[in-house]
Amino acid sequence: MSTASARLPEGRYGRSSDERADHKLKIAGTVLGAALLALVGYFAYHYVVESKISAQVITFDATDNAVKVHLEVHKDSGTDGYCTLRSQAADGSEVGRADFRFNGSATRIDRVVTLRTTAKGTTAELLGCHTG
Repeated sequence: MSTASARLPEGRYGRSSDERADHKLKIAGTVLGAALLALVGYFAYHYVVESKISAQVITFDATDNAVKVHLEVHKDSGTDGYCTLRSQAADGSEVGRADFRFNGSATRIDRVVTLRTTAKGTTAELLGCHTG
């Protein structure tokens, strides 16, 4: 005696609901993946393109009421902007903060700037540089 098959005949009744659901999930996954890729590309492009000024602190020398900071700035020619520096005391409190402007056609600026402080600073930290 033979047993009856639980499967439907191939091609007779179209795709099953599981196959249709799998196909819809694949389409939805592809669309969402493409949108995520486009979003990451958009933010990466703007992060790279908008970074027209970069800088680094080379050295610093602290006194009782000021910190002299040797700052090296790289920027696009003709781009004006500023860099924000801050100094902290030994206990971590902020004792000074200032913006230093950089303009002109030079692409590399190597300058010593003086950050006035309210107490002896033990650090010189570059918070960031911005165009404008």
